[in-house]
Amino acid sequence: METAFERELEVLVRARYPLLYVLTSEERRAEELVRLVANRVQKRLHVWTLTRGYEPPLPAPAESERRDRLTPDIEALMTLFRPYENAILLLKDFHPYLGDSRVIRLLRDLSPRLHSSGRTLIVISPVLKLPPELEKEMTVLEMPLPTREEIAHKLREILLMLRDKPGVATEVPPDAFEELVQAAQGLTMEEIENVCARSVIEHRQLKAEVILTEKQQIVRKSGVLEYYAAQERIEDIGGLDVLKEWLRKRRAAFSEQARAFGLPTPKGVLLLGVQGCGKSLTAKAIANLWNLPMLRLDVGRVFGSLVGASEANMRLAIRTAEAVAPCILWIDELEKGFSGVQSSGMSDAGTTARVFATFLTWMQEKKSPVFVVATANEVSLLPPELLRKGRFDEIFFLDLPNESEREQIFAIHLRKRKRDPAQFNLKKLARATEGFSGAEIEQVILGALFNAFDAGRDLTMDDLLGEIKSVVPLSVMMREEIDELRTWAQLRARPASSPNHLRKTPKKPPTP
Repeated sequence: METAFERELEVLVRARYPLLYVLTSEERRAEELVRLVANRVQKRLHVWTLTRGYEPPLPAPAESERRDRLTPDIEALMTLFRPYENAILLLKDFHPYLGDSRVIRLLRDLSPRLHSSGRTLIVISPVLKLPPELEKEMTVLEMPLPTREEIAHKLREILLMLRDKPGVATEVPPDAFEELVQAAQGLTMEEIENVCARSVIEHRQLKAEVILTEKQQIVRKSGVLEYYAAQERIEDIGGLDVLKEWLRKRRAAFSEQARAFGLPTPKGVLLLGVQGCGKSLTAKAIANLWNLPMLRLDVGRVFGSLVGASEANMRLAIRTAEAVAPCILWIDELEKGFSGVQSSGMSDAGTTARVFATFLTWMQEKKSPVFVVATANEVSLLPPELLRKGRFDEIFFLDLPNESEREQIFAIHLRKRKRDPAQFNLKKLARATEGFSGAEIEQVILGALFNAFDAGRDLTMDDLLGEIKSVVPLSVMMREEIDELRTWAQLRARPASSPNHLRKTPKKPPTP
C-alpha cells in the first residue's frame, strides 16, 4: 500500500536530489518508509545516530585527512567525502547541528558530490531548523500522519495478532471497526499500538472510547487547547428541534461512506442567540452525539506577550486540532475573543487582526475533519468577514423557548433533580415563565429546592410558582437588545426551533 509521501520520496531519490529534510515525529515509521524506497531503487541504506554512528558502518576518514579531533557531527559528514557505493544516508536528530557554520559549509560542499554520485542524504527531525544558507540546497518533506487506509491496515494486523490471546474479543462488526479507525485518526502508529494494548488490558477488546483518551495527551501538551470530556446529551436540551434534526443528519458525515457518497466534511456551525438559551449546552452535546473528542479554544490563551507569540499560538492550536481530527473545536463567546479587530492596528499593533486572519483563512481552506462550533451573544461585535458563506455550514439563532419548549425544560431539570415531572402542572409552569430562558428556568427549580429543603419538606408547585414571581428575566431587563437581535436574525440566521408558537418578549414592569 504505497502512500503519496512514499511516492514523492522515491521520485526525489531517483532524481538525485542530494539533501532532503523529512519533518516528522514518527522516526520509526519514517525509517521504514525510507528503507522501502531504498530497496525499490536498489540502494543501500546507512542510518546515523549520535550514539552509534553509521549502521551499517562506513569507512572512516583516514588519519591524514584529520586536522584535529572531529566531533561526531563533523565526522559523520566528513566520512561522506570518501568515494563508496551508491547509497541513502539517513541522519537522525541532526537538526541541533545545523546551526553550526562548519556543518553548513560541509553540507554545501557535499551537495554537488552527492548529486554526481547518486547518493541522497536525508535528515529526519520533529522540528524544522533550516538555516538560510541551506534553503536552496535542501528539500523539505513533511511526512503526514497515517491515512485511514494505513490505520485500518494496522488495526487489522493488531486484531490478527490478538486471535491467539484467550478471552480477547477480535471479531469486530464493520460499524464498530469504522468507529475504531475514526477514533485513531490523528494518532501516530506508535500511539495507536500503545493505546490498543491499553484497551486490550483494560477491556479485553479494542474500544473507540479508550483510543479517544490518547488524544487528550496531544491536547495537554499543546498548552493552548483544553480537552473537554463532554457528558451532556442531546436529550438534555429542551426544544431546538430544527437544530437537533440538522445535527442528527450530519452524525455520520465524517465516515468513509459519506465520502464515497460524495458528501463534503462539515465545516462548522455558528450558534447565535439570547443568553442562557442553550448555545454552550448544545455545543457540548454535539461531541457526545457524534462520539467525537471536543477541544475548547480559549482565545485569551492564544495571545502572548512576545512579538509573534500570538500568531504562533494560533497556528499551534490549529495544528493540534488537525492532529486530533476528526474532532469538535468549540469556541465559546466568539465575539469577545476577537473583539477589537477593526481597531487592532491602533491598539495592539495589529496582533488581533493577524490572529483573526489566520483563523479565518484556516476555516475557509481547511481540509481536515475539524468541526468548529462557535457561540456568540452580541452579533454587533462579530466581524462581518466571519459571517460570510463558506466559513460555517449554517448560522442558527436560538431564541427564548416557546411554551412547549419550556414544558420540556421543566421536565428535564425536574428529572435531573430526582423529581417526577408528572407530579407537577408543567403547562401552568410554562405559562407562568413566559420570556424565561432555559438557564433561568433551571435557577427557578434550584431556588425552589433550596426553599423546600430549608422548610424540611419536598418540592411543591407553590415553591416553584413563588420562585417564578421573584425572578425578573433577562428578556425584561434587556428587552430592546433582544428585539434588535431578533430583527437581525430574521434575515441572516436560521431559527433553531420550529415556529409552532409565537414568542413574545414580556413587557417591562411599570416603574413604581
